[in-house]
Amino acid sequence: MYDDAFLDRLRAGLLPLLPHWDLGARTEVTLLAVSENATFLADDAARGRRLVLRVHRQGYHGRQEILSELAWTRALIAEGVVETPRPVPGRDGGLIAEIEDGAFARFVVAFEFMTGREPPPEKGLVPWFERLGAVTARLHAHARRWERPAGFCRKVWDFDSMLGERPLWGDWRRAIGLDAAQKAILERTAGALKARLAAYGKGRRFGLVHADLRLANLLVEQDRLGVIDFDDCGFSWFGYDFAAAISFIETDPIVPELMAAWLAGYRDVAPLSQEDEAMLPVFVMLRRMLLTAWLASHSETPTAREIGGSYTSGTAELAEAFLSAGA
Repeated sequence: MYDDAFLDRLRAGLLPLLPHWDLGARTEVTLLAVSENATFLADDAARGRRLVLRVHRQGYHGRQEILSELAWTRALIAEGVVETPRPVPGRDGGLIAEIEDGAFARFVVAFEFMTGREPPPEKGLVPWFERLGAVTARLHAHARRWERPAGFCRKVWDFDSMLGERPLWGDWRRAIGLDAAQKAILERTAGALKARLAAYGKGRRFGLVHADLRLANLLVEQDRLGVIDFDDCGFSWFGYDFAAAISFIETDPIVPELMAAWLAGYRDVAPLSQEDEAMLPVFVMLRRMLLTAWLASHSETPTAREIGGSYTSGTAELAEAFLSAGA
């Protein structure tokens, strides 16, 4: 879906909408990233105004789901919980606009532009993960106390919606390059995950989470740690946020240091039991299998084209180690 012609069509569809956010006719609109959605930078140099425009994937989130995400984002900003770009309303005061794309209308949301870059790799990541642990604890504390507005709805990220009967990101059995031996290992791993998660339960350890705190969604500048893209926020185990944070680097030797730093930062803000800590590797394996399914169901994305088959092989290797360690 996200080929050059399609992205050019989305960009062209945005141009008539620019005045909706007080952007001038000379505004440059350039692609920033493609993942679940396509995001564009709208840079109006004449007016000194820069916005990020997120064009939503057809059929993923409904209008009420998007409004619910933005409601939480605005509450977090208002209470100073996290530094994240502010949603920008249009001239009509609404937070969601639409562009026509053939027979479909696509939702568009505007955000303030946040400067910064991904946290530096390797050893430079460790202190940022301590900061991230503290930020995550504040997010979880807010989620537990926040009175959600009427009509609030977001997706549930549990075993069934990830790897079970109703997978939101596709069936992991269709993973790119998956062979019979790897499939057998992952079948056993899925069974082990299902059993561990059922024994662990939900209750107070399950609530509203960001669900995608990976490096690409962190922006650092000097001592500021900014968090972007609440598009996947929903209801899951709170420990799942750590697993999301190490997306695509799950097998890097630095992960144990990152986990220790994240735990230290988290516990500076809120308690975390030994039982909860022991579940983090379970969530890492769960997330890894979920991403393996996502790459297959989003095979047109740059990430899938770049790492799809090798990521599947790595998932099977990680699963074998997971099972050998007693799951």
